[in-house]
Amino acid sequence: MAHTAMSGSGTTAGDDPLQTAVWRLRSRGCWTDAAALLAPHAADPAAALERAGLLVERCLFTCDGWAEAEDALRTAEAAAGDDEERGGAASERGRLAYAATRLGVRDRADEARSALGRATALLAPSSPRRPLLDFRRGLVAEHITDAPQAARAAYERAHAGAAAHEDPLLLSFTWQQLAGIALREGESAQARHGFAECLRIREELGYLIGTAPALAGLADCEPEPEAGRLRAEARRLFRLLGGVPVWLSPQLSPAVPPQGSPVRPEPSAP
Repeated sequence: MAHTAMSGSGTTAGDDPLQTAVWRLRSRGCWTDAAALLAPHAADPAAALERAGLLVERCLFTCDGWAEAEDALRTAEAAAGDDEERGGAASERGRLAYAATRLGVRDRADEARSALGRATALLAPSSPRRPLLDFRRGLVAEHITDAPQAARAAYERAHAGAAAHEDPLLLSFTWQQLAGIALREGESAQARHGFAECLRIREELGYLIGTAPALAGLADCEPEPEAGRLRAEARRLFRLLGGVPVWLSPQLSPAVPPQGSPVRPEPSAP
């Protein structure tokens, strides 16, 4: 099965050198460079949507680049020619609005809900984009609407869909979010398993930009000295990547929370 770099799979489309290069840059947090590789192909709806997704992801990790993401998203929306493409663009529109709201840049909660609702109406139940959409709806339910049961159900649908569509990167994010819920509910063994699976998948994929958050999440489930070792490794990667993702900084500060009291959940990325 072929995947684009923004499918959430962490894989490339066969041996396509362009997709291989895009994934390698994306996985190291070089979203602008990855998007630049796709710019000459922006007339193609799939490439335009992939480029927009890269720049929206940059906003989520860096809290920067909002204007560029908006421009790329408008290009993708204009290029979309069928319901599948329009649904994908609406899903990205919802993710961008969610990111702005979650990171405190601007309250776009209504736009996030509206865009994801539009994507739900446009994308067929069998669409390979559906698990990613379910995941994003879970994020909105958990962090904007404050509906934890709806969030869990959406994450579980996304988790099953990611497995069915062989989408390991998305699977790492569903493991992460479900583990976070388990930890907050005091299910430490379940949380530890979820964070460990998240970390394992990201290390196997070489998704360096997401490894520090996975290490930090697992640290919240472990006793000392293992928790300290995991946080030290997360800090090393965080510094190596220039302080990205920006929302991880409080969790890696010296004054870490005690076990069982995790910090504010991360915005998450897909």
